[in-house]
Order: sequence, then C-alpha cells, then structure tokens
Amino acid sequence: MISYNDMYELLRKEKFSENLQLLPKDFLKDVSDYLSEKKEQSSKEDDLFADSINKTKKQLENSIAIFKEMILRRKKKLLNLVFVAAETGIMKRDYENMLPMERDLFEKLVKAFEESDKDLGKTMSAKKAEEGKKNKMIIFNQDVEQFVDMTGNLIGPFAAGELANIENEISAILVSGGKATFVDEQ
Repeated sequence: MISYNDMYELLRKEKFSENLQLLPKDFLKDVSDYLSEKKEQSSKEDDLFADSINKTKKQLENSIAIFKEMILRRKKKLLNLVFVAAETGIMKRDYENMLPMERDLFEKLVKAFEESDKDLGKTMSAKKAEEGKKNKMIIFNQDVEQFVDMTGNLIGPFAAGELANIENEISAILVSGGKATFVDEQ
C-alpha cells in the first residue's frame, strides 16, 4: 500500500528529474486503493473524530492534487520523448520507466508523428511533381510577339536570349517550332 508521504516523495523525484521516474509496480492500483480508503474515512460522520476527519479530507484533497500533478509532469516528459523518438528514431530512453498505459500512448503518438511526416512528404513531393509538370524553363532563340496561352491569357512578348517559365504545352510548341530551347537541355 502507498502512503501520502510516498506519493509526495514520488512527485518530488518526478519534479526534479528530467527523466521519467520508475514507479512501483502496482502504482496505479495502490493510489486508487489509497484514495478510496481516504474517501471512505473522510465520509464518516462521527463528531468524536471531527479533527481526524478534517485532516483526512485535507490529505485526500492533497493526495489527489499530487497525483494529478505527477501524471501531468509525466505526460509532458512523455511528449518530449515522443518528439525525440519521432525526430531521431531512438525510442528506448525511459521506456522501461513508463507505466503500461504510458507505453501505449507513447507508441500511438510516435506512430501518429510518423504518419504525419509521411503525409507531409507526400504532399511536398506531389506539389513538386505538379509544379514540374505545369511549367518548363525555356530560353528564347529569337524574338517572339505577344500571344495567347491555353487559358486565354496574353503572354509575352519575349526577346531573344530571354528566360521564361512557361506551361509545358506552350513551351513544347515554342521549342518544336525552333523559337526556344529548354534550359535543362542546353
């Protein structure tokens, strides 16, 4: 069974350490039992032990606050570990000090970060491919008068030697007509 002093000491260690602290094996069960016992004791309506009951109620409130703060600190440390694991691929630091539910959360968050990174990569490569398909860089071999593109917009005029980033279809027409050359082919 865990005591108020044990909980306080565990919180103190968690506060002043950068790493997750190793908790007793049945920590969550012990805390649950302890809080249940304190609730039961504080709900008794005996006037003979009014001071004792008030002390127990205060200890229950403080115990709940200590537990919540400890879990919050552990969650913050867990998020930092997830960030490090997602960026470096190293996942074993403090892993053995995690509670089973923290391990599950850690693994789910690392997977979520990895999926997010994959989606970001796909989006970026799709945009690059899309941009690469839309336009081509050409250099004009001769002067070209203003003309209308495929969407009805006016383009030009262009002077010989001028560079332009133009839609693929139009740049292909200009290159096949000998009026321009693809920059990457020079």
